[in-house]
Parts: sequence; structure tokens; C-alpha cells
Amino acid sequence: MGLRTQVTDAWHRLAGRKQLGAAAGDAGDATQGARKTAMLPSILSPLNQGRPNRTPKPTPANLRKFAETPVARRAINVVKDRIASMDWQIRVRRGYSNAEVPEAAARMQILRRCLEEPNVSDSFRTLIEQALEDLLVGGFGAIEMEATGDAERPFHLWAVDGATIEIDVTWNGDPATPRYAQSRSAFGITTAAQTLIPLLDDELMYLRLNPRTHTPFGLGRLEVAFETVNHFLAANRYASGLASNSVVQYALWLNQATPEQHDRLIRWWQDEIEGTGRVPLLSCEQKPEVLRFAGGTDADLRIQWQEFLLMMIANAFELPPMMLGLQADVNRSTASEMADEAFQSAVVPVAKLLAEHITRDLFAKKLGWREFEFSFNDLETRDEMEELQMQTELLKAGVLTIDEVRQMRGLSPLASTLVTPEVA
Repeated sequence: MGLRTQVTDAWHRLAGRKQLGAAAGDAGDATQGARKTAMLPSILSPLNQGRPNRTPKPTPANLRKFAETPVARRAINVVKDRIASMDWQIRVRRGYSNAEVPEAAARMQILRRCLEEPNVSDSFRTLIEQALEDLLVGGFGAIEMEATGDAERPFHLWAVDGATIEIDVTWNGDPATPRYAQSRSAFGITTAAQTLIPLLDDELMYLRLNPRTHTPFGLGRLEVAFETVNHFLAANRYASGLASNSVVQYALWLNQATPEQHDRLIRWWQDEIEGTGRVPLLSCEQKPEVLRFAGGTDADLRIQWQEFLLMMIANAFELPPMMLGLQADVNRSTASEMADEAFQSAVVPVAKLLAEHITRDLFAKKLGWREFEFSFNDLETRDEMEELQMQTELLKAGVLTIDEVRQMRGLSPLASTLVTPEVA
């Protein structure tokens, strides 16, 4: 039996097992909140040919190795740490009101408590930092969602290695059939069915950065900068070797020297002069000539080439070069504009993507609570005074009520607010 047939049969068996379990009234581990995915599975090999309908993400090991280099780590942390440190809230979605939603305040409190403590070992920040890391590196952020059956804690969340997730591109939208699968063993001696953990559509939150039509996978920002980071590391290694004098930059030319004299001079230099700090004294008919292989200046370090590569890496992460340490042509006025540009172009899209997935996949699909949404409080503006002035003007014009402004700031509505008072 070929590999193609084994994998096809594995998907069919997994789908049939789910349907039989549902018919028998057995909800499985999902009702108990037990985790299905492996915590630290082996990284998939990029060479996986012949697998129908599923294409593994290429080179996850190389991407994560590059993510540990200083420049790439700085670019990732600028986005990841900013989002992870944002204040957030659970609120009633547009089109609903607190009066229409039964027990709205109590249910929002339950959602917030579960997100603050998604499982026994993670907090909200540590959970989304793992998902954002994979999202920025490879475009494959993943979070497992499991129902618990407890009204006070209805779900558990775990971060999943997105590189091990495989997607069934022929999934027809049936919630009872698996849409995803996690490959636990890429090199073990096991059958195809044993290496796959099936996951339904409402059991995995799969985040794709830069979705495209020709592939089910996203495109991470480090993937875009992959070749540029490789060139930068090579240039940096060359410059470090040149600066540490491990690369010879000159030679000595001895005119009309016999082989014996040549060998004797080498031994004398190595034994008596090299590494001692002594002043060498030479006595010969002709002065030795120094042949330089380079100019002996900072231009030999290719500083301008490295700065250009830093600019290209910054462009791949949608950041201004200032964020990666390039301070040329930066002053007090332009620095503020560049910081705002970095926030709007690099941070806001990723934060909104995460918020939309939590709202749709967790609240709507998993729990069926479509009346609520997750939102970050710091996305509209980075200036507190600017935000305060904007909200005050909207109150004056009657566009917003006090309760709506309080909701935007993550505060609970006033108990006795009936009309919107005029703001002087």
C-alpha cells in the first residue's frame, strides 16, 4: 500500500470515528476539556511529497533558527510584545445591546476569567505570545480550543506548534468532519493514522498571515525576509572576522630572498616577534614591501551594505528602519511619525487579526455566543490625549453616549444612565 493510499484512508477513518462517536452520544475528550495535541512535537520535514490535499509548511526549523538572531528577534518583539501588553476587553457586538443579551455582564465576566487563565500553566499573555511568535515567523499561529462542560469555565486554550498542523483543503464545511490534523511523529515507525491527531473546525484556531489563493497556508514576515536575513548574517560574519583580524588583510614581499632566508624569517617572526609586542629589527639590502589586499578602512566592513539589508528586513516586517537601530535622518519630529507608522502598519493589522479569530472561532463557533466580541483597547490611537479629545467631541455632538464611551475604555456601563448629558 502506497503512502498516498495510507494517508487517504487515515483521513477517512478519522472522519468516520468522529461521526460514530457523535451518533453514540459520546462527546469525547472535548467535553472534559482534555488536550489532544502534543505539547512539543517534532518539527515536520519540508520534504513531504505525495501527500494528497495537505502540504506541510516548509523550513520551520530554519525560520525558527533565524528568529533567534538579534535583528530578526528585535523585529518580532516590536510587534509581539506591543500586542501582548495591550489592554483588552469583552464587549457586546455591534447590532446587539446589553438589554437584549441575557446575563450579558455575567457571561462577559466568565469569558474574561477564562481568557486570563486559559489553562493550568499559561496566562493570556504567555498564550498569545506563543501564537504570535509562530504567526510572525511562519504565518501559522494555532491555538487549540476544548470545551470543558463547566458553566463557570466553559473552555480551555493551548498554544499549538503551527508547523505541525496540516490542512485538509477538501473540507466541505461539515463541522463533524476534521478540518485540521496535527502530525506528531515525522520520523517514527508508525502508520499514517497513528501519526495524525484529527481536529475539528471548532477545535483549532488557525491564524494565517497574508492569506493567498494558491496555498492554504499563510506567509510569515520572517519568511518574506528569509533571504535578506541570510545575506545579513553572512555579511555580519565576514565583518566580524575582518574586525577581529582573523582575516589577513596584507602580505610581505621579500625581493631576491632565497628559500632558506624565507623560511628563517618566518621562524624568527613566529618564535620571537609574533604576539610579544617587541619591535622587530630587520637588516637587509632591500626594504620589505607591504602588499595590502584592502583599503584598511571601515568601508571594508561593508557597513553600507549591512544597513541596506537592515532596511530590507524592516520593510519585510512593515517597520521603519529606525525600529531596527538605523538612526540616519531621524530627529525628534520624524521619530514620532515613524513610531506612529510602525504601530499602524505592523501592530494594528496583527492585533485585529487575533481579535477577529477569538471572536469568530472561540466565542461564535466553539461557544455559540455570537453576541460578544474580543477587542483591544489601544488600537485606534496611541496618544491618550488625542483619544480623550476625540471622545469628548463625539459626546458633544451626540454621536456617542457615556456608556458607549465607557465601553470603548473598557469600563462597565453606568447603572442609571438614561440620557446623554450635554458636555460643556
